[in-house]
Amino acid sequence: MEAEACEITRLPEELLSAALSRTSPRDACRAATVSPAFRDAADSDAVWACFLPRDLPPLADGELPPAPPPPCKKNLFLRLSDSGSPLLLPDKLVSMWLDRDTGAKCYMLSARELSIVWGDTPQYWSWIPLADSRFSEGAQLLHVCWFDISGKIPCKMLSQDTIYAAYIVFKVNEHFLGLDYPVQEASVSVGETNLTRKVCLQSNDEDENEAGAVPRHYWPVRSYPPQRTRRRNRRVVPPHGENVGLPLKRADGWMELELGEFFNAGDGEDGEVSFSLMETKGGNWKSGLIVQGIEIRRKKSG
Repeated sequence: MEAEACEITRLPEELLSAALSRTSPRDACRAATVSPAFRDAADSDAVWACFLPRDLPPLADGELPPAPPPPCKKNLFLRLSDSGSPLLLPDKLVSMWLDRDTGAKCYMLSARELSIVWGDTPQYWSWIPLADSRFSEGAQLLHVCWFDISGKIPCKMLSQDTIYAAYIVFKVNEHFLGLDYPVQEASVSVGETNLTRKVCLQSNDEDENEAGAVPRHYWPVRSYPPQRTRRRNRRVVPPHGENVGLPLKRADGWMELELGEFFNAGDGEDGEVSFSLMETKGGNWKSGLIVQGIEIRRKKSG
């Protein structure tokens, strides 16, 4: 059995490389641990050039310093797929990286690249510096009743035959209100396909002991700044349902909330993916949200 296993290592490196280039970046890394012959083939430029997209977007100056000679496609892929340090595009309002499992192109649109209703009105939104982001600033919600954030990206910027998901990346400050009730509506549209789902930026776990109570950060429409409502006057409403999407904590300290997923066929047609998050029917004040942007990345299975 061992003799048969060794036979494959006698194949020319070109054949091993051709076979490995039809797998995935993760499989190529695993193959490199099999034997020296496999390592030479798995680390070759012939393999990793197949994992690099041919249509990478242009990057901002200085984002990708020249690698020391000789250039190595594998190292270039590993740098481009470092999701913890995405690379900025020339306008520095969009960042990109590659999915390390598949090489699919992923992006984040900064808050400045999004359409935020009342976003340029200092009475309702402010723009604050971000120390823990590739973007220089983010949008901070002061007070609005009409909450509406949307964005879009050309389909041609994304990888073909790939399932993506869009996520809003955000934080909430200690003075947040109105983000846990009523729930928001998220939508993702591609062509004639429009999918919507109910989501909630802030879980109301603090009210678990008072089932059906309006969260303490809820205020109906009134002249603001709103005054805190006494708990004994809180009205009864249904709790969040099982089908309401809730945010998750990210490794970088931010929160993310999935807006929806979509399939990018990449058939060459000019089209775009649109996504939005809104709550315009409840009529309550909302405050305390800090938006970094909306991320579009490959949807992992499972």
